[in-house]
Amino acid sequence: MKNWITIALILASANTLALSVDEIVSKANQAAYYSGADGIADVSMIITDASGGERSRAFRILRKNTGDETQKFYVYFKEPADVRRQVFMVWKEVEQGKDDSRWLFLPALNLVKPIAPGDKRTSFVGSDFVYEDVSGRALWEDTHELIEETDTHYIVKNTPNNPDAVDFSEYTVSIDKQTFLPMKAEYLDKNGKLFRRVEATRVETVQGYPTVIESRVDDLARGGHTINTFSNINYDTGLNERLFTERFLRRPPREATR
Repeated sequence: MKNWITIALILASANTLALSVDEIVSKANQAAYYSGADGIADVSMIITDASGGERSRAFRILRKNTGDETQKFYVYFKEPADVRRQVFMVWKEVEQGKDDSRWLFLPALNLVKPIAPGDKRTSFVGSDFVYEDVSGRALWEDTHELIEETDTHYIVKNTPNNPDAVDFSEYTVSIDKQTFLPMKAEYLDKNGKLFRRVEATRVETVQGYPTVIESRVDDLARGGHTINTFSNINYDTGLNERLFTERFLRRPPREATR
């Protein structure tokens, strides 16, 4: 009898510790985008087309958490010459139904261009990443379902609540149980065919935070892929929120250019 009571207590404890799918997705979002109060990283991007031709980009990302999951991003391009001094900035919102604000500064035209909500799924500076990959996708935009659980990963299916606003019908994400980092996302097109894959191909711990050091996206429909390699990563640097304003789109701060 005593053994049965012990087993029952163990099972009850396990059930208490089990996470809901919303908790899993929230933890994954925190791990992927909110480590530390702020962060800085240099990024080397290599874009490979279907025929094997390569192009490169070099840029620096500044990120600051500004409230209850609100956040600001500033991306400054250093190379090559045709994108140098270009800036991409995001004010990320958390309120349901409220779109993030995104701007692109084009130095050749001296033009600050707002990015419409409908354009967030378009190519990020000619790569296979999209604008939404940089700052993340709002959790309320999808319905989440835990479809599989292995010893090491949660597999979550995500279905868009507004399917007309996106280029996919659903996507699944494999989330590491220890770090809660999303390790692989696979997107199905409107016909249910796999057409896009995003992977964290190398992870290291930086200042105590599990951090993606290399990521890759494959365009399975047209061929080609893009690899981002992150370096000089620093968290909790004390970035000033004033850097993330339109004033600094045309006049990049030293934190972005050094």
